[in-house]
Amino acid sequence: MSGGELAGLIVAVFWAILVSFLAVALARLAQTLRRTSELVAGITEQAVPLLGEASDALRSAHTQLDRVDTITADVAEVTANASALSSTVASAFGGPLVKVAAFSYGVRRAVGLQTGDAGRSRARTLTGKVLPSARRAGRRNRSKD
Repeated sequence: MSGGELAGLIVAVFWAILVSFLAVALARLAQTLRRTSELVAGITEQAVPLLGEASDALRSAHTQLDRVDTITADVAEVTANASALSSTVASAFGGPLVKVAAFSYGVRRAVGLQTGDAGRSRARTLTGKVLPSARRAGRRNRSKD
């Protein structure tokens, strides 16, 4: 064997080793790609039903929100009607009730002055306890601050 043939043989052996390493690397890469494609297929099989369920849940939530909007509108209408009713009742009965209360107070006071009972302080009894009568002159006007 000559030097050129020996060099060619050595190069051929290195090329064979290099090709075998590349073949092993390509085989492992192909195995990895196969497993990856199986994993993606499995995820796709599980994700499609989950997306369908999520879409159904979203539709259901949208329907419920529409119902809640309707209920909220009805409650707002009822609240407005109750407010109007309370203001009507207050304006219709509030003034006359105050006048009746003032008139009855005046009558009691006049009757008390007639009997001579107006100047005496009365003690009130509440479940066995005696409470002092209300002080009329002892309170200050709180609106002047």
